[in-house]
Amino acid sequence: MAWRFLSSLFPSAREWQWGLPLTQVESGRHTIRSHGASLAKDHRHDWLILLLLIVIEIVLYVIHPFYRFVGKDMMTDLKYPMKDNTVPVWAVPMYAVLLPIAIFLVFYICRRDVYDLHHGILGLLYSVLITAVITDAIKNATGRPRPDFFWRCFPDGMEAYDKLGDVICHGKDSVIREGHKSFPSGHSSASFAGLGFLSLYLTGKIKAFDRKGHVAKLCIVFLPLLAASLVAVSRVDDYWHHWQDVFAGGLLGLTVAIFCYHQFFPPPYDDEGWGPYAYFRAIGESSQANSTTAPMVEAQAMNGQVVLR
Repeated sequence: MAWRFLSSLFPSAREWQWGLPLTQVESGRHTIRSHGASLAKDHRHDWLILLLLIVIEIVLYVIHPFYRFVGKDMMTDLKYPMKDNTVPVWAVPMYAVLLPIAIFLVFYICRRDVYDLHHGILGLLYSVLITAVITDAIKNATGRPRPDFFWRCFPDGMEAYDKLGDVICHGKDSVIREGHKSFPSGHSSASFAGLGFLSLYLTGKIKAFDRKGHVAKLCIVFLPLLAASLVAVSRVDDYWHHWQDVFAGGLLGLTVAIFCYHQFFPPPYDDEGWGPYAYFRAIGESSQANSTTAPMVEAQAMNGQVVLR
């Protein structure tokens, strides 16, 4: 009984072929071997811009942020203890990029649709990289101190200020520089950019809004968003960010994810929300070509001009 209930939440074997008649799906298969090279060539400019975004992100990470004035009276909210990251920096690309790509590959193995795989990966990478560039640009421009800035600036607890009342830090330069990158949260923005994109992708694939009332599908839709939210909360718990930082970061990442997703896929609530625009365009062109060829073959057959090979 439990298995029947769970199986009713998801498309059947025939429906899993994206809701199309089986013959049409088989004739419209597009694999990496057959269409991968041409698809990558068509989007070569997108991939080049993606490389440019990586370079920009590296530059933004290296340059110094704005060192905002920090007076003694402001230190009251900046004396939280320094803690290690609950979610280390190296883990962010693991769950925000590699995990979604692994799920895209599972769908590709089931469907053999290179359009879905290519556009899923390209959209995801753009979502994460655009978010990263915007996040670090704002970080460097605002230079908001982190909640643990006091101990970054004065690791021995001995305060020092100039005649204008600004801090004279004597901590490690790299630690102080990192202490001026509080707003917005990079962990939060990257998490919602990657996992938010994954949530939209899964929403379309499982047809969460097919109007059949299988509300349990929403558990799958909300799971990536819950994971992103927990990462954001951990940034406040670790005293690396203020709550405004993680809120703004999460909103930024999710907004960019929505824009990037809709460049390649219909809205998840659409009847064709389970596949990319390019797939339907390829199917339409294939059907049009077949409908054009069929009358010509029939006419040749009537005139005795069909040659068997």
